[in-house]
Amino acid sequence: MATTIKQLETRLAHVEKELAELRRAVLCQQEEPWYEQIAGSFAGDEVFAEIIRLGRLIRAGKKPK
Repeated sequence: MATTIKQLETRLAHVEKELAELRRAVLCQQEEPWYEQIAGSFAGDEVFAEIIRLGRLIRAGKKPK
């Protein structure tokens, strides 16, 4: 039983260490907000422009054609 507890403690310490590393990695990557990273990625996309047009019609209470 003591061996099992010792093994679990070792595994938990390893998982906690990896979690701390992942948190550091994520925090380092978030230098700029996610929305600034993707801003402009649909520029010139005709399909996206159509989605925006239809969304505006729906919000205005009009039926899309």
